[in-house]
Amino acid sequence: MEDLIKEYALGYEMFRDAIEGLTEAEFCYKPAPDKWSIHQILIHVTDSEISATPRLKKVLAEDEPTLFSFDQDAWVNNLGYDLLDREQYLLLFKLLRSSMLTILDSLTREQSERVGVYPDQERFTFKQLLEFRVEHVRGHLAQIERVKKAYQENQLTC
Repeated sequence: MEDLIKEYALGYEMFRDAIEGLTEAEFCYKPAPDKWSIHQILIHVTDSEISATPRLKKVLAEDEPTLFSFDQDAWVNNLGYDLLDREQYLLLFKLLRSSMLTILDSLTREQSERVGVYPDQERFTFKQLLEFRVEHVRGHLAQIERVKKAYQENQLTC
């Protein structure tokens, strides 16, 4: 659990490292009409964190609470992600993650095994939900690298 918490705590720095030195063109580049730009990915990651942080807290505070997800594509398509300030969103991501660290630092084994339940009756422990947060960041860091590579390849063919 200790390594999981450490990686969770590094999420903001990992995103900062991944986007260091990018131009506005690179942030806005979409490798295909149905693919997300790096800018959109960063906004999405924060919106996901906004949704996930209360879920994590509910599992720790309540007995088998009902957990809800959000429709990520609807949010990207209908909330004007391209107009949102990614620096504000990155700061919000950082604050959300850091706000959980005090709770995580004092987490007991029993707490890590507490359960939340989704409407379809799928059950997840706190530890599994935290693992998903870490995997979520890993997945989007890989996505950012793919978009950066696609941008570079597109520049070579133009």
